Amino acid sequence: MNAPLTIGSVAYSPNVVPIWEGMRDYFAETSTPIDFLLFSNYASLVDALIAGTIDLAWNTNLAWVRTVAQTDGACRALASRDTDLVFQTVFVARTGSGFTGLASLRGRRLVLGSRDSAQAAILPLHFLREAGLNETDVDITRINSDVGKHGDTGRSELDALRAVLDDRADAAAIGINTWQAIGRGELLPGAFESFWASPEYSHCTFTAMPALSIDRSDKWTANLIAMDWENPQHRPILEMEGLRAWVPPKLDGYAALIEAVREQKVPDRW
Repeated sequence: MNAPLTIGSVAYSPNVVPIWEGMRDYFAETSTPIDFLLFSNYASLVDALIAGTIDLAWNTNLAWVRTVAQTDGACRALASRDTDLVFQTVFVARTGSGFTGLASLRGRRLVLGSRDSAQAAILPLHFLREAGLNETDVDITRINSDVGKHGDTGRSELDALRAVLDDRADAAAIGINTWQAIGRGELLPGAFESFWASPEYSHCTFTAMPALSIDRSDKWTANLIAMDWENPQHRPILEMEGLRAWVPPKLDGYAALIEAVREQKVPDRW
């Protein structure tokens, strides 16, 4: 029997441990058992994958783009969450502020999240430039409150929303997860309205290097995708990780971020 595959993930919140313990228990009953290693930041996770310290990395979209760049495209994406294929950036302002689209940000104050957050910093600047705006047209404030975790904690987005409420900014760029929490009334109910949402793009994906054989990765991926929302043993793990089904990745969903990283000269690590 093959040794367990080692999966690396970033410890962005306390529930990461029960998620991966649940995943380890699930895979123990399959033909592809796993173990896991937790990292404090995505730069170290990418380094470990490329060095062969781990077999698979649970990468954010920025970590995937960085891995592709550092391996000249030799890495491969194996699977994503269903929710990773429909990610968006949402621009919000206080309810009744009168924003009507990105053009209405000209001459106004916009707050962005951590500089390594694709959804709350890198892509928002890209979308502004596509709309004909640059950083001289919009007064940009950055809140770098969780650098290293690519915005996973959501802390910088919450800090950005607070900046708007405190009148230190007129609008904020946040990820769809934070916006949906507002819409469900779980976060600052009624305080914000959306005035622009981006096209959908891809977020997290499991990443492998060529050292992991196609046969092993295919078997592991098949077992991953076999997790079933209707199975009461599987559902708690899926719920904690924020999905209903594991699905094949959508690589063209990274095109906007690849372009944004190039145009902004985003470094491999901070």
